[in-house]
Amino acid sequence: MLPLLLVPALILGPLPSAESPGGVFRLGRLHYGGGGDWYANPTSLPNLARAMRDRLDMDVEIEEGRVSPLDDDLFDYPILHMTGHGTVRFTSEEAERLRWYLIHGGFLFADDNYGMDESFRREIRRVFPEAELVEIPFDHEIYHTLHDFPEGLPKIHEHHGGPPHGYGIFHEGRLVVFYSFNTDIGDGLEDGDVHGDPPAVREQALRMAMNVVTYAMTH
Repeated sequence: MLPLLLVPALILGPLPSAESPGGVFRLGRLHYGGGGDWYANPTSLPNLARAMRDRLDMDVEIEEGRVSPLDDDLFDYPILHMTGHGTVRFTSEEAERLRWYLIHGGFLFADDNYGMDESFRREIRRVFPEAELVEIPFDHEIYHTLHDFPEGLPKIHEHHGGPPHGYGIFHEGRLVVFYSFNTDIGDGLEDGDVHGDPPAVREQALRMAMNVVTYAMTH
């Protein structure tokens, strides 16, 4: 990875703000390379945005933004979401720009849709070679911001069997990456007829996702 000072200034951009341009909050979906289906769960972020608008009275853009690490408008999105079943791959420039975004106020919510775990772990290490993905303890605020999850992430889909896990990367004490594994929060956010999840399960996914977003907005 290139030292930060040697990266051309044009790939870095302005710092992310608490709101998108115009004062409207907008969730961004990260478009990554490698062949994985970064576009999976297309109804998940709009459903999350509606819940934030209706339940929290927030001014939220319902339609998701779709952004790649080198796009000019990357820094218009204070929170990025990424998901998928397949391979994740960042170029060196993309990894460095994503790092710049994250250490200057941005936040990444990654959700394994069953299949991206190995490549995500490899690529996020390229973004933060000095940091480890660590398991987030159940008493961490991210599990209690709006709704209490005393046992951590809710289990939405079975996938590997066993409990779900929430991992994170901290930079100078701030959580900059949250990674939900072996649960599939995004599937639970989708329209009810997509996966056939019971309403109670979908509600748990929605509440957890709202916790993540509100935590990221306030830290």
